[in-house]
Amino acid sequence: MKQCFNNSFSKILWIVTIAFILPSCKPDNLKEGAVNEYFDLKGYFEKNIAQLKKQHHTIIKTVVHNGTSESKNVEISNWETELALFTESDINKPAWKGSYTKLDSGGTVIYTANNTDLRTRRIIICKKEDGSINQLSIYNRVNNALYNTSETLNFYPDSAYTIEKYQKVKLLGANTYKITGKFN
Repeated sequence: MKQCFNNSFSKILWIVTIAFILPSCKPDNLKEGAVNEYFDLKGYFEKNIAQLKKQHHTIIKTVVHNGTSESKNVEISNWETELALFTESDINKPAWKGSYTKLDSGGTVIYTANNTDLRTRRIIICKKEDGSINQLSIYNRVNNALYNTSETLNFYPDSAYTIEKYQKVKLLGANTYKITGKFN
């Protein structure tokens, strides 16, 4: 009888624990009615990715690694992966609230990190007169004991994108990359 009570008690305790833990697993940025403090970079690229998937265009993709260049006409099958560095630069995380300064000068909006520990240091959004985005630029930087990385990402809707990356890993040396995709 004592063992039966212990098993039942353990099950109830386990269920109660799970009932309290699961609601806390919901990310803060998914709360209903939550408003982004900054430009919704992730949402913007999700919309562009959905559009690019429908269009099935080929692109002229050029990859330059440490000065060696190669270009090909390719059809991108996974735009999420292709543009991952852009979506990963989203600054609308609850922990970063108030961590960026916004400067809006008419056709250009600039978000600048207030803390050099933040990976995404600056986002520049250039708009046309009709309010649509003409160019989006992102500057990322990471410095730690193992490696230093800097990235410059540019996106020109319906036209092209570039990813420039410099990485220096301790004991392995430095590498430079530049990826350019031009839509046909």
